[in-house]
Amino acid sequence: MDSDGLTLDLQHRHIHQEATLLAGALTDLAQRASVYHHLYQDSGGRNVFPLIAAHGALWGAGYFALGMKVGTLLSAQFLFSPDQRRAKLRQLHAFADAFREINRQVCVEAYTAYHFSKLHGDHPGAERYLQPRLLAALNRCHHAQARGEPLAQAERSELFEAFFLWEQEFIVGPAVERALAALDWPLIRRVALRPRIDFASTAERIEKGMRAYELAEQAGLAQVEIDLRRYGVLPQAFFRDSAEHFAALRGHLLPGLTTGAQLR
Repeated sequence: MDSDGLTLDLQHRHIHQEATLLAGALTDLAQRASVYHHLYQDSGGRNVFPLIAAHGALWGAGYFALGMKVGTLLSAQFLFSPDQRRAKLRQLHAFADAFREINRQVCVEAYTAYHFSKLHGDHPGAERYLQPRLLAALNRCHHAQARGEPLAQAERSELFEAFFLWEQEFIVGPAVERALAALDWPLIRRVALRPRIDFASTAERIEKGMRAYELAEQAGLAQVEIDLRRYGVLPQAFFRDSAEHFAALRGHLLPGLTTGAQLR
């Protein structure tokens, strides 16, 4: 590998390390929402995928809490089989953790893709690290930002779709299949998989995801950003100054870490 290739590897590894620390532990959904929002804000509102993902993370906080309560109630069917009841509840917790891990992993890779492409998206060899369609869409975003120009709605849509299809193919789809294979509780599968969407269906996940983007554009992205408040999960410091809140979070989580940005 030539020196340029080594530099790209080093940059990608450091940004990925930074992203992993920022994404936090499985239950740090509010923290991930702040990281997602940072990606949207850093792009000047051009990269809409993380804004929608922030809503998903915050919605998940309430959904998982409700799911645990429902699962505990439904486990009453095994009241006279304590070992079986404990086994089913362990499966339920593992199932919820699998979905939290999906959210965590998407956050890690979305952060890495955005910041790596911002630094090196035009560099020969960048396509080794990012899917070509996603890299091209991110590069258009970064170029528009560098010129101080807005990203046309069609290009925002293309960037969202490229991000969304990439995460479905490489992260969400395989992880959902593994989670379902490990959950041997038909009743809770039916309850858990259909809050508003059949999570087991790739086609329905894609359809609903693209519809969420269309509705966000119709409502206005500024309103979608304001609506992050309605979950009651993010701290007031976020709403006072989201950029300052993220900077404080980053400073707390990454003290002394040599980041990709510092290596430029």
